[in-house]
Amino acid sequence: MMNEQGRALEQLLSGAFICQTSDETLWRVLKNNDYAEKIEQQLNVLNRTLTSCADGEVFYAAYQHLGDDERKVLGTQFQETAAGLLPMVEWLLLVQQAVGNDMPLTQGQAIRLPELQTQIEDTPAFKEQLQKIARYRLFNSLSTEVDGQLKQLFKKLTDMGYLIRPNPEKQIYLATGKVDYLFDVLKFIDETEALSLSQQAEQAAMQESLL
Repeated sequence: MMNEQGRALEQLLSGAFICQTSDETLWRVLKNNDYAEKIEQQLNVLNRTLTSCADGEVFYAAYQHLGDDERKVLGTQFQETAAGLLPMVEWLLLVQQAVGNDMPLTQGQAIRLPELQTQIEDTPAFKEQLQKIARYRLFNSLSTEVDGQLKQLFKKLTDMGYLIRPNPEKQIYLATGKVDYLFDVLKFIDETEALSLSQQAEQAAMQESLL
């Protein structure tokens, strides 16, 4: 049976973002300096390093050194992330407006799907926004109804690791630390907008702040 340290290593290498919301047990392992140092040593063997964002509350694995192969993989990952930014940003704004929050969605924040659906159905502008977002290739919803569109969006966002559904009996979702990571990506792209995507990807990795 795999221990917690091994499970953390496996998750990191799979590309997971570990936070208190997504997996509190592994998050506590990584917050422990002794465990984190051991995991860092194991990651280094595989040319990875333990990286964090959101003030050290979200952990993931990044490349330690960049060669041609790593640059190629990194560039592809960064382009995929950038391609999905517009629909993700529009979804985040829609949720923030529909639930009446002053601040953007962040790790641990709950989204009650029935309440969100009611707000969107009662507000024509929100319905129009949702229809636009649902048609993006990232979500690719064929439904013309709010219910179907939201279910497709939330399924995709859960599959991508931005949301979790702690209780399958309830339509309550929690935002994970990957949402905070996304805001870091947005900030980074904004600060380096004059660079090409490949340059942004390489500079981000060299700074150990993204991907």
